[in-house]
Amino acid sequence: MCDKKTILVVDADHEHNRALQLMLENNGYRVLSAHSGQQMQELSRHSAPDLIILDVMLPGEDGFQACRDVRSFLSVPIILLAADSDEMDKVMGLDAGADDYLDKPYGKRELLARIRAQFRRSSRQTPTNQRYYLFLDWLVDTQMRRLQKISSGESEPISSNEYTLLRIFIDNPSRVLSRDDISDYMRGRQALPTERGLDVLMSRLRQRLGDCAKNPRLIKTIRGSGYVFVAEVSQHNELDEIITPQLKAG
Repeated sequence: MCDKKTILVVDADHEHNRALQLMLENNGYRVLSAHSGQQMQELSRHSAPDLIILDVMLPGEDGFQACRDVRSFLSVPIILLAADSDEMDKVMGLDAGADDYLDKPYGKRELLARIRAQFRRSSRQTPTNQRYYLFLDWLVDTQMRRLQKISSGESEPISSNEYTLLRIFIDNPSRVLSRDDISDYMRGRQALPTERGLDVLMSRLRQRLGDCAKNPRLIKTIRGSGYVFVAEVSQHNELDEIITPQLKAG
């Protein structure tokens, strides 16, 4: 593999961390290793991993908080690992910004399949010659995979799954998308971590955008049919076409 993907493994258990590192390297990945949330942040900022595998049991802050911290500046896929987890743990993980959640002990093949699915999903975006999407007070930079508030110039943390869902909507404005349509765009139902995956993901995206489900300005639910992105979307290739000094500063 001439262009290896880099995976950051974050696990306080040195033995498990090393075993996971060897398994991933044997399957063609470049691997970085961290044993705490602080190390994870440092490596994430300076080494730009393509995906993070994060155990929720960490010294100091737990994996959920570590996930939130990294998600504030990085939008790569994050897979959480946890033992003896229940549905609420999974919801907490997804709300923290994780893209997938895997119970321990897990099978090597399943983990590798989930990693491949995350890479397929993050790379499968509708081609466009335009770098920027603009709607209401929001700007999407497709090159940086960044969501930015125009009025303040501040970036909004967004997970890889949330970004993918947002791209589906802004690539198809005014089109009613069924749950099956969305699942197909996201490479099948297995792309959604739980049965409630789409509902949780939709709720998280609406929260990110400040969109109220009862009185939406962006994503409207069409009962019995699906969802539609109702805001007007424009595309631009240059930031100068759009406006504002804050955006360039951000």
